[in-house]
Amino acid sequence: MSLIPVLRDNYVFVLHGPGPGPAVVVDPAVAEPVITWLEERGLELVAILHTHHHSDHIGGTPELLRRWPAAEVIASGADLERIPLQTRSVAGGDRFTLLGRSVEVLAVPGHTRHHIAYYLPAWGQMGAAGSEGPPGEPLDSVSPPIGPELAGPTPAGELFCGDTLFAGGCGRLFEGTPAQMHASLRQFAALPEDTRVWCAHEYTATNLAWAASVEPADPAIGTRLEAVREARAAGQPTIPSQIGLELRTNLFLRAADPAALAVLRSSRNDWKG
Repeated sequence: MSLIPVLRDNYVFVLHGPGPGPAVVVDPAVAEPVITWLEERGLELVAILHTHHHSDHIGGTPELLRRWPAAEVIASGADLERIPLQTRSVAGGDRFTLLGRSVEVLAVPGHTRHHIAYYLPAWGQMGAAGSEGPPGEPLDSVSPPIGPELAGPTPAGELFCGDTLFAGGCGRLFEGTPAQMHASLRQFAALPEDTRVWCAHEYTATNLAWAASVEPADPAIGTRLEAVREARAAGQPTIPSQIGLELRTNLFLRAADPAALAVLRSSRNDWKG
């Protein structure tokens, strides 16, 4: 798994093996740096995953398809009008196999009304819905597997959460409600704690600085904020995070109910640092 920094603070994620071969791209904001990155490594794009319709998550797709016209485009079928070019439309609860990995689609409205996330459990690990499938086998008889199986076991699950969950934060409620966002975050909180969280933006330092202003006596938040600032000063990304780390330091993931989340979201919206 790799990430490509693009624009001001976006990340594009790439699922690939250790050498030349197939690759999957998640939320390509732009195309040119992604094409360069893939071609330099001898990677062939076989699929594009979209979490939601915002332009900084789908903007690079047309150009990527001009370079790799056979690549699948997977996105929410409910958002087909706003995410065109789909070859495979999915919804929460759908499952398919991608490069030999089981993938479960989670419906996570809040940031947008049709936002989805993709959860790839580690081999032998139960899925978010309590399902398990052997590596390399499709989990249903309708959706054929995408791409050849990548070699090697996976030590932890992977979560591509778009703009629903951020490291130390969550997405703004542009089209959803606090109740929807709270329910979406509860789905993430139920995943194994070692699940790696691939958030689509580098907002971690700002989110944790806000969290420290809300909970100044919380040692876990303070310790993480210091580590994040050191990483950023060294030019290092703070992504991926992990579910366990978010449970300890993300106030939104710790919110007891939608009302508490609404208060936190309003505070974060108004915070100037």
